Amino acid sequence: MSSLTGVRVLDMTRVLGGPYCTMLLADMGADVVKVEPPGGDLVRDVPPFLGEDDPYGGYFQSINRGKRSLELDLQSDADREAFLDLVDRADVLVENFRAGTMTSLGLGYERLRERNPGLVYAAIRGFGDPRTGATARQEMPAYDLIVQALSGVMQVNGQPDDPPTKVGLGIGDIFTGALSAVGILGALHHRERTGEGQFVDTAMYDSMISLCERTVYQHSYTGEVPGRRGNAHPTLFPYDGFETVDGQVVIAAIGDNHWSALCDAIGRPEWTATYPDSQARLAARDRIRPVIADWTRSRTSEQVCGALGSDVPCAPVRDVAEVFADRMVHDREMLHEVTQPGSDRRVQVAGSPIKMTETPPAPGERAPVLDEHREEVGPWTEGSMPDGAATDPTTGSRGESPAVGGGNPAAGDQGGAVDDRVGGGED
Repeated sequence: MSSLTGVRVLDMTRVLGGPYCTMLLADMGADVVKVEPPGGDLVRDVPPFLGEDDPYGGYFQSINRGKRSLELDLQSDADREAFLDLVDRADVLVENFRAGTMTSLGLGYERLRERNPGLVYAAIRGFGDPRTGATARQEMPAYDLIVQALSGVMQVNGQPDDPPTKVGLGIGDIFTGALSAVGILGALHHRERTGEGQFVDTAMYDSMISLCERTVYQHSYTGEVPGRRGNAHPTLFPYDGFETVDGQVVIAAIGDNHWSALCDAIGRPEWTATYPDSQARLAARDRIRPVIADWTRSRTSEQVCGALGSDVPCAPVRDVAEVFADRMVHDREMLHEVTQPGSDRRVQVAGSPIKMTETPPAPGERAPVLDEHREEVGPWTEGSMPDGAATDPTTGSRGESPAVGGGNPAAGDQGGAVDDRVGGGED
């Protein structure tokens, strides 16, 4: 039995942050039903693909494993009633539309709570929900790039002479999704004690400010605006990247023991006494760094790491192909193999970073084809779903699934949900 076995989750999220949140729950055993609008989550059509007939690409596969798919047009009375039947028996609902979208469909938190008082309703938005504090920005759409810019993440990322630069990965989505999962688990624990559900609000902007904890306390304590330092640390040294003959390494010799071992390795044992503590080393950064850089520049990355051994934290800067070749990554099951519908080839996505001794997460086999599980989801409601044409998981292709429950595919997107969704990222 997994830690969340028996927990039923309605996943109405799209794109990246919300699906990542619900994937974490699915990995831990929750029964996650991805409720998709006619045509499905828009990132089903985002590459890369293995073939022309793939029902989805790598983007969708990576963050939707282990879920079931149900296609509903919430502008259809029949589909809306079917959705409410699912809500009645759900433990958790997660959505990432703009504030007010669900209410405009007659499916706001207050109505759903009346039907299911124990429901944990989680919202992931760019700038939060008025239920936890109204702000002027809550009508604005938001994506990873937007919140990285607003929160100051870009201001401190990059080399000193470069313009502000976004972090290459979709941290505004992924970190927010992970925090939302934490909030959901906290709300489920509260419900276990009290029987009471609640509204869980996790904003992308809030999450990025939380991630920027260092710049917040630096500005509060000093009044200064931290700038870009490349791979260096503002208050720790040596803690930086250094060029080698064949690439780059990072060295993090912040403890006195690390510093002593580094001094011995580079042939400067006297520096242990000259710069005996972290403040002395930080003050002498401009003198010490060139000496370390000259030492690493004359060696390969392997030679540098070999010389420092286990006495000094050190690592080569690698690309993803080198990560795939790392035995430890496989031993830790961090490359999860899944099938790709429409292809006889198996592919790999990132595994679960959560390891547990008694109830270990078990990532699902693959992401679902659109509306693949209509017949399976029916028992949730002790009845059946409205008639629909589920896509064959072995032959389904992008853009071929019809709307269901009498919905009109041309009518679009859950009451403007495509335009109102937040949290996309660019990965």
